[in-house]
Amino acid sequence: MHFRAGVVAVVRNAAGQVLALERSDVAGQWQLPQGGIAVGEQPRGAAWRELGEETGLTHAHVVLIDEFPEWTVYEWPEGLRPAGKRLGQAHRWFAFEARHEAVRPRPDGEEFVAWRWVEPRWLIDQIVEFRRPVYERVLSAWPAPR
Repeated sequence: MHFRAGVVAVVRNAAGQVLALERSDVAGQWQLPQGGIAVGEQPRGAAWRELGEETGLTHAHVVLIDEFPEWTVYEWPEGLRPAGKRLGQAHRWFAFEARHEAVRPRPDGEEFVAWRWVEPRWLIDQIVEFRRPVYERVLSAWPAPR
C-alpha cells in the first residue's frame, strides 16, 4: 500500500480569501481544488491542470505565486481507504492569486458543484477532520496576497 501523490491549489483574492469548492458527492462539504499527479507529470504542471479541470481557471485568471516547501501527508480513515490500494495522500501545495476581482470559477459539475470566496479559517473549520491538520498548517503559513 502507498500514498497517492497529488497537488492542491490555493487561489486567493485581493481580500485574502480563498476559493472553496463544494463537493458534488457530499452536500455542504467544502475543500480546495486538488487532484493526482499523472505518470511523468511535474507537480507544478499538475496544479495548473487540476485547477483548469476543476474550476476553469487558467493563466488568464490567476498567477502562481508560491509553492509550499514540502510535501504534506494525511492518511484516510479505515472506512475510506480503497481496499488494498492506498493509505492516503501526499500533496504539493501551490498558491495562486486572482489577477482581478472579476475572476469567477466554473466548477466542473462532476467533482464540485458550487464555489465561494471564504476566509481561510472558515475553510479550515469546515474541512473533513482527517484533512484539517494539513489545511491548518499550510493555510496558516502563507501570508495574505500582496
